[in-house]
Amino acid sequence: MTDFNYDKSLHLKKLLPKDAIDKIDNWIGKYPADRKRPPIIAALTIAQEHNGNYLTEDLMQAVAEYLDVPHIAVYEVATFYSMFHLNEVGEFVISVCNNISCSMRGANKVIEHLQNRLNIKVGETTGDGLFTIKTVECMAACGGAPMLEVNKVYYENLTEEKIDQIISDVTMLRSKKSKSTEVKK
Repeated sequence: MTDFNYDKSLHLKKLLPKDAIDKIDNWIGKYPADRKRPPIIAALTIAQEHNGNYLTEDLMQAVAEYLDVPHIAVYEVATFYSMFHLNEVGEFVISVCNNISCSMRGANKVIEHLQNRLNIKVGETTGDGLFTIKTVECMAACGGAPMLEVNKVYYENLTEEKIDQIISDVTMLRSKKSKSTEVKK
């Protein structure tokens, strides 16, 4: 940047609401002033939550500027951890572990069943915007393989019946939330 008067926080403050900035500032305050990288994960998590559950290039750049770290440091974190999404995703992201333990216990069958049930492929989102399927590396639940995670909830020892029940439960939960939101309006 050539503008020495540039307010590095201004960009992020335009992209996120004040409560999100306050949360990021809280995380920044947990570390010594010279330690600028530790809050990256928290800042990206907060930014993603306020951006429809995915990160844009502009948002990652703004986080980097706000934390005063190189853009590549933020991008490395965003691309390394499976909890971050660099494209728009469905309301429910189904992350299927396909590491060796899960693969040996049927992860491919889980993926195949999900693709057939939802009529999408890995990396795609259903037409109604509800579900996205993605594969991820180890989620530290090898004892319960095969497993998947839906919006931060782990499901282990999967069978086709369990998968169908998970999808039904999630869909029903969403339906109940929608109805309660309509009543509040």
